[in-house]
Amino acid sequence: MRRSIPLVAAALGLSLTLTACSSDGDDTTSTPAPTTPAATESSEAPQGGELTIWVDETRQAPVEAAAAAFKEETGATVTLVQKNFGDIRGEFVTQVPTGEGPDITIGAHDWLGELTANGVVAPIELGEKASQFEELAIDAVTYDGQIYGLPYAIENLALIRNTELAPEAPATWDDMVKMGEDAGTEYKTLIQVGEEGDPFTMYPLQTSFGAEVFTQSDDGAYTTELALGGENGAAFATWLAEQAEAGVIDDAVTYDVALASFAEGKSPFIIGGPWMIEAFQDLDLAIDPIPTPGDQPASPFLGVPSFFVSAQSDNQILAVDFLTNYMATEDAQIALFEAGYRTPALTAAADAVSSDPIVAGFRAVGENALPMPAIPEMGAVWTFWGKTEAQIINGGDPVALWEKMVADIQGELDK
Repeated sequence: MRRSIPLVAAALGLSLTLTACSSDGDDTTSTPAPTTPAATESSEAPQGGELTIWVDETRQAPVEAAAAAFKEETGATVTLVQKNFGDIRGEFVTQVPTGEGPDITIGAHDWLGELTANGVVAPIELGEKASQFEELAIDAVTYDGQIYGLPYAIENLALIRNTELAPEAPATWDDMVKMGEDAGTEYKTLIQVGEEGDPFTMYPLQTSFGAEVFTQSDDGAYTTELALGGENGAAFATWLAEQAEAGVIDDAVTYDVALASFAEGKSPFIIGGPWMIEAFQDLDLAIDPIPTPGDQPASPFLGVPSFFVSAQSDNQILAVDFLTNYMATEDAQIALFEAGYRTPALTAAADAVSSDPIVAGFRAVGENALPMPAIPEMGAVWTFWGKTEAQIINGGDPVALWEKMVADIQGELDK
């Protein structure tokens, strides 16, 4: 399906996703747990008051529209401060303990480990509102049994297919490679790697071998026990080396190379997210599950962009009223979707925009995605993980390198 809708710059999305996952989480302090502001669902909203909200450029207009309605109905003044998304987490953690910072900020769900450890974010009681959101979205903003965010979107990787070059979806990884060979294009498939590796993009391929990054408890919460190693991790590493040797995966394929090459018809397939779609609006596209090279489903990471309330805000009740009654609406979440092209977290809004087959495709793949771990320990993983993948792709001993990576990460966790 050819796209013609206005979207944010294609390169923005992935860099923001990876930025959201890269904090080392070391600079934490022990702070008493904040109180939980209750969701305001009555017809009489608090009158007057002031809120400051941090937003990025993409989300500013939809939040402004909701804030205007909020002010008209409650008399509350809302000040929006535009921030670079990549700067928000660090500034929020630094400013909130000093009494500065916003009442509300946008952010990524996987920040929660650091935000809660630093005592800068307040839990939110959504009440019956919680059931109106996609279950995975609520799971993602739940930390230590409490909900800490109002989710507004869901994002995940999928297989983006040029239907003119590949009319049918591949059933398996080998099918996809064969279809790429038959298409006669420069690349059989496009997977961004780069010199530092890209564990985020590789993750669905890794999970297909059963090698998740951390184990999960029965309730789905992540533990701090690594699951990267063992036979499953070795199997993935061995497969990765084989794919590199066969020319299917190449660290010369950066994000920019992958994006431009797919747009130019140099491959039938690219593993990517909705942030890429603007660059492909002249192509006939389909969105498919990522074909599995292992014996389990290829499950990508799930990201849940959300709103968070400052633990030091003097206006927590007003802030929660704004979020639950003005941002947790179908109109507001569709407006956020139109600004950034991420599937809404509110189920009614997601249903409304899923008439678009591209959205429906990403949403279907997202049902089997795994929420990005929000635990601070993720900060010890990324650098070792990416560099090891790059070394394997460049011809290093896959099993030895992978085992060393696991040992190095465990050493960081044990510090």
